[in-house]
Amino acid sequence: MSTIDRELTELHIQVRALADRAAISELVDRYVVLLDTQDADGFDDSWPATVFTDDVELAFPVGTWQGLEGVARFHYEAKARFAHTLHLSGNHTITLDGDEADVRLHLVATHVHHPADPARAHFDIGGHYAGRAVRTDDGWRFRTWGFHLDWSTGPGPDGVPLG
Repeated sequence: MSTIDRELTELHIQVRALADRAAISELVDRYVVLLDTQDADGFDDSWPATVFTDDVELAFPVGTWQGLEGVARFHYEAKARFAHTLHLSGNHTITLDGDEADVRLHLVATHVHHPADPARAHFDIGGHYAGRAVRTDDGWRFRTWGFHLDWSTGPGPDGVPLG
């Protein structure tokens, strides 16, 4: 193999890795934005297919879920406990392994309580998401995904601080 062929092969590998990382980072961003907007126009059960595989396994402090069917309702019921939410993510760490990748990111979120109880203005959390993404015919999707709560402030969804 000539030097130019080796360089082109290495360049191809690097470009694919960069493209995969960009696609997975976009998947993370899509999910985090959907946490706040998924049902802006009424209940929507179609959005999870843009983020998760059919056999997804979810693990959150509010519960676990397996399989794509029902994921939208699972998220909707958790979010409906609040009037509004705002999720911000950063520090995306993506470790590629062929057509799979380990993904981790930090998240800070504000959950605004319903106006019926102004004494409980908001509930803030911080933690990290971690999971496994896989390449599918429709692009990268999460096969496993979970949130790990590191801290919280303010009254939780039931009006009681977590702790």
